[in-house]
Amino acid sequence: MSQELSPPRHVPVLVREVVDWLAPRSGGRYLDATVGLGGHSAALLEATGGAVEILGMDRDDQALAVARQRLAPWAGQVHLVQANFAEAAKVVQEQGWDGVDGILADLGVSSLQLETPERGFSFAVDGPLDMRMDRRLPETAAKLVNEASYVRLKGIIRDFGEEPLAGRIARVLVDARTRQPITSTLELARLVALAYPPTRRHQARNHPATRTFQALRMAVNEELPAVEALLRAAVALLRPGARLVVIAFHSLEDRLVKRFFRAEAAACVCPPRQAVCTCGHSPRLRILTRKPVTPSDAEVAANPRSRSAKLRAAERLPAPPQEVQT
Repeated sequence: MSQELSPPRHVPVLVREVVDWLAPRSGGRYLDATVGLGGHSAALLEATGGAVEILGMDRDDQALAVARQRLAPWAGQVHLVQANFAEAAKVVQEQGWDGVDGILADLGVSSLQLETPERGFSFAVDGPLDMRMDRRLPETAAKLVNEASYVRLKGIIRDFGEEPLAGRIARVLVDARTRQPITSTLELARLVALAYPPTRRHQARNHPATRTFQALRMAVNEELPAVEALLRAAVALLRPGARLVVIAFHSLEDRLVKRFFRAEAAACVCPPRQAVCTCGHSPRLRILTRKPVTPSDAEVAANPRSRSAKLRAAERLPAPPQEVQT
């Protein structure tokens, strides 16, 4: 018998800031592309007295089950779909909406995933080496760690984890798996720690496995390509004046969002050395947050997981008028 899930420790990050920057209005339709446990969607509904419609997406069926419980008081205003947010355009179309009045994307791993050992996201407790946000995906972290080549593992840990010891870690993993498969989170964390020189291991602010776990999770779930796809879809889905709010938790995601916003806010995207503009580009977004919004000291004290969150917001500009034929 399956147990009912509950999120007693779930605290949505930057929730007041999300409501302020999305500025939801009565009668609006909003896409929560990472509905998770429903905290941000609940805040939007509470802020508007339930006078908005929410389309909530998530890859995680367990998270959706919790969100469905949490958002039950507004059941008629909420539509929940299990899907990768890279499919946002398709999901919105299938809902019968011709656009949205705002989009929220809270990127990264959820508290439910981290606190459920059998999901394999955390090196703090033992569990199977899984890390799939959508458990229908074919490749688990165990499959990746035990079957990927040294070159691929090194590249993943270096590029997605920004880990300077990626080569040493990949070599330790490849050597260890020749003796027996690496199947548990604690075993992986132990091996990664062994790859660190003792002095560096003891001086590290975070657990030595932090970056490697992040990198493997991002690779298993193909997170960066999904973010890129969502951002591209968002511009087309947003109605003029609608807002896009993205919360990122590490530099790769935040850098991607920042660069996308800048490109879509630019009047010209020609190479800098090109003397004459030939791109014909018109800005589609207006950046609202010149610098990322970060949690207050009080929020970080109450919810330490929020400390690395960075919120960026942009507003959809009206489409440029068509040239008048003469």
